[in-house]
Amino acid sequence: MASTETKDQSTAATKGKDTTAGTNAPGAGDIAGLEAGLDALESRVVDRQPWLRTVVSKAFPPLVAIVIVLGLWQLAYHFELKPHYLLPSPVDVGRSLQQKWLEGTLLSFVWTSVSRGALGFVASVAIGTVLGLIVAQVKAVRAAIGPILSGLQSLPSVAWVPAAIIWFGLSDATIYAVVLLGAVPSIANGLVAGVDQISPLYLRAGRTIGATGLAGVRHVLLPAALPGYIAGLKQGWAFSWRSLMAAELIVNAPDLGTGLGQLLEQGRELQDMSWVLAAILLILIVGIGIELLIFAPVERRVLRSRGLLVKS
Repeated sequence: MASTETKDQSTAATKGKDTTAGTNAPGAGDIAGLEAGLDALESRVVDRQPWLRTVVSKAFPPLVAIVIVLGLWQLAYHFELKPHYLLPSPVDVGRSLQQKWLEGTLLSFVWTSVSRGALGFVASVAIGTVLGLIVAQVKAVRAAIGPILSGLQSLPSVAWVPAAIIWFGLSDATIYAVVLLGAVPSIANGLVAGVDQISPLYLRAGRTIGATGLAGVRHVLLPAALPGYIAGLKQGWAFSWRSLMAAELIVNAPDLGTGLGQLLEQGRELQDMSWVLAAILLILIVGIGIELLIFAPVERRVLRSRGLLVKS
């Protein structure tokens, strides 16, 4: 009898140990939580820095690069790698810009091109967004015109200028047609790429809560595709600006006004290299400035809101 009680107590103790061990053993959920914690330790979301420190950290490297380029340019001028009338010094180009500024025409040249570029880009966004959504959602349309969009994106914008002149003559319509043909394919392809990267789970969740049709596009599809869409918008602006300069170089008429492209062409006609380089410098500054002041902050904000802007 005593032996039987001893065996029962031993069995109960063993079961108790097994139960305790099973309770304390890490399960799949605990392991997943541990892995998530380790991932969180390896990376963290970038905190907002004081604006002065941000400006210094962002502005210093480009300023150093500019100083180096100007120094090499001055050396090339000093050692006459090209005759001075073919390669003016940075000071000569600065004087040319100063002359246009004192004449009161410099800002009008910049504004003419910027306003054209902005209007053409807005129209390109409207058309490219609708086209991109159709291509991304309708398989037959994608199979039919998807490769054509990719081909149009690789086509140089200047190739459209002769055809646009024949269609619309020397008018603003020619310039805007070239801008649209250059920017729309990039915006549409960017949106298609963004839609392709959306997790199917999001789309199913949207359909489950009744977000279909235009409501699904507005509340599910476009927000989920936003990172790729913004990348397409950035590229679309670059193509829009390049297309505009190509059109302004060739489409030159007195009643069209003078943009930066026309200014560049006038410098070529007068064989004034200081004028030509000043126009090129203005085109570069405007293009980079809009990219840094508009698109870069928007992209950082979107990535930060989604937890994608991290550093190890």
